[in-house]
Amino acid sequence: MVTAQYTDAISLLQRVRSPHGFLASAAKTDNYHRVWARDGVICGLAALASGDPQLVEGFRATLQTLAKAQHESGTIPSNVGIAEGKTDISYGGLAGRVDNASWFVIGVCAYAQASGDEAFAREMETPIRRCLTLMQAWEFNNRHLMYVPLSGNWADEYITEGYTLYDQLLRIWALRSFSKCYHVPEARQKADAIAETVVRNFTAYGAGAYYHEKAYAAASFTPFAPCCFTPAGYKPQFDAFAHALFLLLDVWPTEARPSLLEHCKKLAAAQPLGMLPAFWPPVQPGDAEWNQLENNCKYEFRNFPYEFHNGGSWPMVNGFYGMALVASGERAAAETLYTAVASANAQSDVGFYENFHTQTGAPIGVPHCSWSAAGQLLLHQYLYQEFKFDFS
Repeated sequence: MVTAQYTDAISLLQRVRSPHGFLASAAKTDNYHRVWARDGVICGLAALASGDPQLVEGFRATLQTLAKAQHESGTIPSNVGIAEGKTDISYGGLAGRVDNASWFVIGVCAYAQASGDEAFAREMETPIRRCLTLMQAWEFNNRHLMYVPLSGNWADEYITEGYTLYDQLLRIWALRSFSKCYHVPEARQKADAIAETVVRNFTAYGAGAYYHEKAYAAASFTPFAPCCFTPAGYKPQFDAFAHALFLLLDVWPTEARPSLLEHCKKLAAAQPLGMLPAFWPPVQPGDAEWNQLENNCKYEFRNFPYEFHNGGSWPMVNGFYGMALVASGERAAAETLYTAVASANAQSDVGFYENFHTQTGAPIGVPHCSWSAAGQLLLHQYLYQEFKFDFS
């Protein structure tokens, strides 16, 4: 059964592999039949985990496509469409995407180190340095945390903004990767400074001056961190992707790790699907944030409670959470989660849907999503092939 599930995930990644890189979906849906930055890199990481030469080559093509489309300011495109010799580049919809820069750096470094392709690493050094310079500018106040606009990351129709936890942690991973791949100790020092700032401002275990003393004093930080804060205060929702990165990067305080893991396992076990919702609890009609959520969409509203980012369950996110469980010594919980992810992806004739309604289990969004397969594949390799990425 596990072998068949693995084969299904590999097969979908093969289907979305194009000469220009991984497409977001095998479905002929306009905006998904393109090379996306974060989707493509996550698929590329799964390709490295699989060791499949064709998929690894697809990762290389993905990174080259993104590098060629990089804006002169350093911005990595949200997505790139190439058809009939014409290139269509998008740097974001209602707002630009901050996380694309980190994903690009992570992807280049992971590919270069796994392949040993020094020429590729040299070719990509200038685009990478542009990304790092841009992320430094996004701090605005030069105090180690980037300020992210509403709709500025993968949760592009949700309510996160400002000092978003996920984006700071992703940047730490990018800087650590760059430091190792290009032998730049200053990048590691910067990553450490960001990590210390994150712990101080997002947990109850830091010490020193806070970004927002008044807001910090009024917020709750146990057993998990708030998803973001702005000059107006903290937003308390639990961000599953951010906390997976917290654990994988070993930035979450050691003494608080058991309580965080217990919270995550209980939250997943309480859902019919057995997966961790992307953000929790959902914003409900009548809540203070509902008006902002309802209006933050370019075409049609999708973030109904328990759907999409508003409490929906994503196989991609759960792939990273499962990796964090394995890294934390929680193998039994990771195996249970893998079964849940594979079962969800198998719905509707192995549909690999974008996300799932957390209460009903119904598939939502676009089918045959490549990063849904990638999340499953990454967790499979962590569990059954003992593959590991170096997050240190």
